[in-house]
Formats: sequence, structure tokens, C-alpha cells
Amino acid sequence: TRAAFDLAGEPASVRDRYGRNLFGQCMMVARRLVESDVPFVSVHAENFSPNGSFTYDMHENNFGLLRDYNLPVLDRCFTALVEDLEQRGLLDSTLIVVMGEMGRSPKINPKAGREHWPQCGFSLLTGGGVQAGMIYGSTDKQAAYPTSNPVHPSALVATIYHLLGIDPQATVPDRLGKTNPIAGSGEPRTELLG
Repeated sequence: TRAAFDLAGEPASVRDRYGRNLFGQCMMVARRLVESDVPFVSVHAENFSPNGSFTYDMHENNFGLLRDYNLPVLDRCFTALVEDLEQRGLLDSTLIVVMGEMGRSPKINPKAGREHWPQCGFSLLTGGGVQAGMIYGSTDKQAAYPTSNPVHPSALVATIYHLLGIDPQATVPDRLGKTNPIAGSGEPRTELLG
């Protein structure tokens, strides 16, 4: 596992393909960890633009940050990761989840940003037993509220547990000894499975 963090052996062309930025290089390490049989890898996007400004929480300049930095960085490293896992025969056994902690408000604020919006968000699931190319659910015209197939976070968690081979109905005790289901009241969305 330790060797997975040493990128010195990666060809320059592969490092360039992922992107020579913190997030791109972390995604390449994630692929290397999967190859080393690490069962769970999490990559948190602490994106910084080339000028050093923080790009993750877009309460201002939302559209400029998406166009000029966040989406090109994600497009580059995500496609590189999927292609690498597929070429190595690991995509079918590796679930990739791209998501944020919540959605963004449909209303643009005075600083051309978007605020937190827990009513509606997105998740992108790839590989690991989900159907390829499927769009599940829809929203109103402003992407403010779901209009079909809403997925509660507990259902997403239950689906991920199911794909990992963990019973979503399993329970764990809290500090008081009370048992709690690991996925809350969520049920796996089996219609997402391949």
C-alpha cells in the first residue's frame, strides 16, 4: 500500500492525463490504491486554482469557477480514472461515487454564487455494479426540487452498502447501547443495478 503513494514510477503522460493538480494526482493515487487491493478509498476535493484560491464552495463566481477550473479538473481526472480502471479490469469491481454534501441553490446570489441547498442535489455512480449510462430521477426546470424518483441520502447509502456486499439493514450500537441501522431507514435502489 505504501508504494501506491509513490508516483515517481508513473509515466509523465499518465500524470499529465490525470492533471498536474492536487485533485488529479490524488485520483491517480486512488487508482493505485485500488490496484493494491485497498477496499475503500475516499478522495476529498480540496481544489485550489492555479492562483491559490479555494474553488470548492462556490458562494461567489460560481459559473466562472465551474467553467474555468472545477469542471475541467473533474472531467480530466474522472475520465482518466474510469479509463484506467477499465483497462486494468477493475471497473466492474470498483464503485466510483462523485457527490457533494448537498445541492446548490437555484437562485444566484449578488456575488454570482450559489448557496447551500439540501432539497435537491446529485450523485454520479460509475462501475461497481451500477447500470452504465442511466439517468435516474428528474427535477423541475430550476433544479430546485425532485419531480421523479427522489433518492433520500439514506437510500443512496443503502445502495452503496448493498453494492459493497454489506447488509444495509445491519445495525451498530451507539454509546448508550441502542442499535441503529447503518443506512437509517434507507432501502437499496435496485433499479440502479446492472
